[in-house]
Amino acid sequence: MKKTLLLFFLLLSVFSFAQQQTVTYSVSPGSFEETTSITITINGSSINEATWGVTDHSLYMWAWAFDTNDTTQKGTPDNGSWENSTEASKFTYNSATDTYTKTIVPTTYYNTTGIGRIGFLIKAKNGTGDKKSQDILVEVGSFQVTLTSPVENSATIISSGSNFNITATNTNGAASYSLKANGVVINTNSSTSSYSFTASGVTSNQSYELIAVQGATTISKKFSVVVNPNTVSEAMPTGLVDGINYNSADATKATLVLDAPLKDFVYVAGSFNNWQPTSAYAMKKDPTSGKFWLEITGLVSGVNNTYQYWVVDTTPLANSPSLVKTADPYSTLVLSPYDDSGIPAASYPNIPAYPAGQQFEVTVLKTGQTPYNWQVTNFVKPAKEKLVVYEVLVRDFDAARNYQSLIDKIDYFKNLKINAIELMPVMEFEGNESWGYNTSFHMALDKFYGSSDKLKELIDVFHQNGIAVILDVALNHAFGRNPMVRMWMNDPDGDGFGSPTAENPYFNTVAKHTYSVGEDFNHQSLKTQYYVERVIKQWIQEYKIDGFRWDLTKGFTQACTASDESCTNGYQQDRVDILKKYADYSWSLDPTHYTIFEHLGTDTEEQQWANYRIAETPSKGIMMWGKMTDQYNQLSMGYASSSNISRMLSSNRGFTANRLMGYAESHDEERLMYKNIQYGASNGAYNVKTLNTALSRMSAIGAVSLLVPGPKMIWHFGELGWEKSIYTCNDGTVNDASATISGDCKLDTKPQPQWVNNWLGDSNRNKIYNDWAKMITLKTVEPVFLGTATMTNANSLTVNIKITNASLSSTQLKDVVILANFDTSAQNVATGFPYTGTWYNLMDNTTINVTDVNAAINLPAGEYRIYGNKTANLAIDDFEKGSSVSLYPNPVSNYFTLNNAFTKVQVYSISGQLVKSFNSNGNTDFQFGVSELQTGLYIVKASDENNKTQVMKFIKK
Repeated sequence: MKKTLLLFFLLLSVFSFAQQQTVTYSVSPGSFEETTSITITINGSSINEATWGVTDHSLYMWAWAFDTNDTTQKGTPDNGSWENSTEASKFTYNSATDTYTKTIVPTTYYNTTGIGRIGFLIKAKNGTGDKKSQDILVEVGSFQVTLTSPVENSATIISSGSNFNITATNTNGAASYSLKANGVVINTNSSTSSYSFTASGVTSNQSYELIAVQGATTISKKFSVVVNPNTVSEAMPTGLVDGINYNSADATKATLVLDAPLKDFVYVAGSFNNWQPTSAYAMKKDPTSGKFWLEITGLVSGVNNTYQYWVVDTTPLANSPSLVKTADPYSTLVLSPYDDSGIPAASYPNIPAYPAGQQFEVTVLKTGQTPYNWQVTNFVKPAKEKLVVYEVLVRDFDAARNYQSLIDKIDYFKNLKINAIELMPVMEFEGNESWGYNTSFHMALDKFYGSSDKLKELIDVFHQNGIAVILDVALNHAFGRNPMVRMWMNDPDGDGFGSPTAENPYFNTVAKHTYSVGEDFNHQSLKTQYYVERVIKQWIQEYKIDGFRWDLTKGFTQACTASDESCTNGYQQDRVDILKKYADYSWSLDPTHYTIFEHLGTDTEEQQWANYRIAETPSKGIMMWGKMTDQYNQLSMGYASSSNISRMLSSNRGFTANRLMGYAESHDEERLMYKNIQYGASNGAYNVKTLNTALSRMSAIGAVSLLVPGPKMIWHFGELGWEKSIYTCNDGTVNDASATISGDCKLDTKPQPQWVNNWLGDSNRNKIYNDWAKMITLKTVEPVFLGTATMTNANSLTVNIKITNASLSSTQLKDVVILANFDTSAQNVATGFPYTGTWYNLMDNTTINVTDVNAAINLPAGEYRIYGNKTANLAIDDFEKGSSVSLYPNPVSNYFTLNNAFTKVQVYSISGQLVKSFNSNGNTDFQFGVSELQTGLYIVKASDENNKTQVMKFIKK
């Protein structure tokens, strides 16, 4: 049962521990009603507290309950979270007897009535790392029924025509029994304490229910029989793929395909056969591929159907189930009995209902679907070298925690000038409020943030505004609800979940790397490779996703072990090859697709990907995540040690082109601002621990990170100086839990962002936002930032970065010098200008006259300067006030108009070349013709009679 409750565990650096212990216990009295006070006693000698890191006898109960049929969960015990149990669930330790005790009244403790069985386990306060006991189940009530044959909730596999014996006993005297098969009463006994019946000549699948009544108490026991249909061998029609194959010519039909090696037969059960499949729903088997397949007929266009596969192994391995009921591995929409009730209707209106009486996830099948009406069908992605990616966790971005929140804030993203967003995983994950890396169905969209059409609308809106959309994908692993885990699993406790067996064609039984989370994919398996490529295709073709950030690519090897970190971190040829293959497949579908690896490994290995197919047109090369958090945080705090940021340069890692996606913050790292305030340096009145002082240093962080050539990333709200710790709990407290594996509260839902009250009206925060927006504008539209950068390879609080683009002429902005002082007092910062003359501060267009190229410039603490040999060609005046100008239509076919009067309008290519000029003489009705321009993204610079300038973008279609 805990496998259906503990839904939210992941983290890239979590180590796997097998710390579950089997405890001895007693419950007094042995027979009790739901209103009886009972005492649970745990034998202390049966627990090794030290294994769980417990030093003060603090053990806790994690509880759940079932209805009187022992099948449906109910009640809301005060458990707290798995990482932080409540004190209300704590056991009392008795040193004299070395026992732990807890006294409860079930109806009170579980906060419900009608309880037929209680469940609980014992755990450490933070249960991460499997610090728990076995599941313990105890029946409630003096009248109990025991199904002696078959096992309760079991599925018995029989040959057609076999007899089937059913026996049961009960306590507390005689009871009345009634046996139903597929909802029809087939036998009764009005008074017995020992029930027995034989169903003769069973030829079809049967769902049985044995109902026992004694006085006012009714108890139901359910079980089933699955008949071996003797699978028909028949060639599968050509062109079918695993999963649902819709018939484009006939909306009443769809063909299902399942690859289930070593399984004997499969039924399809669903809403179309009332979840009681006859032999007509036994899947056929293709003799060539070995795949099961079946055409479903009689469907109604536009109607939601749900189904599962009943996958049967007549001779399963020990501890493996003979029958697994599972959703389709290639589902694009699944319904969950565990999560769906917690999804707000405002986020997903009219969510399909989970079918009553079923267990585990089910797949939605719907013919005749209306395709989304894309407004942008020819989006041109920003060049890799110019990418500024905004990483965002939808859950924590705004109070509604859904896609609509991001759509509503499109102006916020536009004004920040970023040109890509990266969504943390949105594929179907376990639970609702999660980081998403606990993925179970990689082709299905998780419903917590919104519907498929709502995500498509988000992508469409962002594309309309020149912003690419990148998805974070966790294909190193899958979690326990994944069908490909469950079809070949060890399940000793019979709850329908478990770890992969040696027969599993997709997963390793033990992870082949030291950063294991979930179940580890074997990427050398051709079946795994097929699955991954289907996932890639789904998101590129169905959702027009522009790129993937591949999570935890160190895990894509079969060469290491779970305990050999040096192997995991070393060069592994098998993962170099397989990840190149996946990149090749992505590029075969979309030659400009962004491929980004979170590898954080050795330069030697990362060069293999960063330099891969770099010379082609369009240029490939895989972008590598470049974690520079520690170095930039040293600068922001004011400490020179370990502050060398020279590895922000792709060239310093041996990359042929700028393929390092460097960042100062990401979802995995502590917030710079939090550490500034906690640990910042001070010098007299200048104290980095003071909020506004810490905020004032973040613009300089942007200058020495965002403007370094190559793709860059910011983590959401870094641009507003969010100072909340990554370890902030959902109640607002902070628990960094340095002694734990993953850190308490790191994955917690964060307190509601303060969009209005504290942020947008705070000039100190807005200054960061506006300064970064200017810097991003410079980076994305000025060709100089495609040039070569140099910086000192040393620890220093005074940073000097020089950027030059030798391909530009002396009449253009071709040289930039960036200076910053991260000390706590004013410093003379070394310059080294390339030549004398007038140099322009690109942030405000003020000038300095350089007569000595090596003369230092005095900068106050926390300040910076960005100097160029010319003014920025597309600099934005009066940036802080934003733009009231609108360009219509956008995308543009033949012409565009502007709603303000301008005397001069210029159109530039995204690389900064002037391609067209207009003199509109202030005519607000002027139509700016661009029909001859090629498709792509363009920049418009519009100047009025006072030389006030506005800059906009449009897409030419």
